[in-house]
Amino acid sequence: MDGIINIYKESGYTSHDVVACLRGILKTKKIGHAGTLDPMAEGVLPVCVGNATKLCEMLADHDKEYEAVMILGKTYDTLDVTGVLQEEREVMSTNEEIIVAVKSFEGGYDQVPPMYSAKKVDGKKLYDLARSGKVVERKSVPVKIYQIDITELESPHVTMKISCGKGTYIRSLIDDIGKKLGCGAAMEKLTRTRSGEYEISGAHKLSEIERAMEEGRISDVIISLESFFSALPAIRLNPELSKLLRNGNVIRYKASDDDPEPESLRDVQKDGNRYRMYDCDGRFAGIYEYKKAEDLLKPYKMFLN
Repeated sequence: MDGIINIYKESGYTSHDVVACLRGILKTKKIGHAGTLDPMAEGVLPVCVGNATKLCEMLADHDKEYEAVMILGKTYDTLDVTGVLQEEREVMSTNEEIIVAVKSFEGGYDQVPPMYSAKKVDGKKLYDLARSGKVVERKSVPVKIYQIDITELESPHVTMKISCGKGTYIRSLIDDIGKKLGCGAAMEKLTRTRSGEYEISGAHKLSEIERAMEEGRISDVIISLESFFSALPAIRLNPELSKLLRNGNVIRYKASDDDPEPESLRDVQKDGNRYRMYDCDGRFAGIYEYKKAEDLLKPYKMFLN
């Protein structure tokens, strides 16, 4: 049971809750999620099972897309409507001014992580500090906002589609939009519609995973971990080199006319190129990277037990 499950996280669950539930459903402890979602948020949460847990960090680094509802004129300690209301102001901005303010964040900016987040400062999670009444200084982090489209605008409510890079907090983005307009703003609803290549249309709720497990068709919802690297060319080794591969050793390999895909493998001599490695029996072992200075392939990520 090694692979990725595209989970539809429902509102009210923490990302940790989802992992805990799946451990019970799948009867395995080796599970991790790729990219935390707020408890109030819903949508795509890629979950890695078995040897695929080695992909968690890589999956979390991918770009994401969201649908968010912003309410203007209100600010909360958590930056969303689940927190304590701190201030209310009249919204004086016109629709045109709201659109201009929202679009001004396209391209990216330096964002300060919210206090109510899983980010750590000096080894402590910010939300733990916030719940104990502490507010600590947080360094701003550059984030990428590729595109923001307003799909509905009935002030004080603004519905937006947001495409962004890793590490972007939508609550902080909305809070910053509210500051720019001078009236404050908070996140009222959030749905992650895409995380990397995983889209909401292919996401499964926990109840669906449980049913698939009971009916013996769990393989229908688990995406093979090697598919994550499908864009990389593949190398299948002979029996002698396969012994080195299975042990995670470095490999000296040269593409030849006997290779099934010689054209795609000729560039194995380019420094830094990565390849899907298969043994002589066709089993996926992991990803190797070519090191030009040493003229050999070195393990980058190993998955074969």
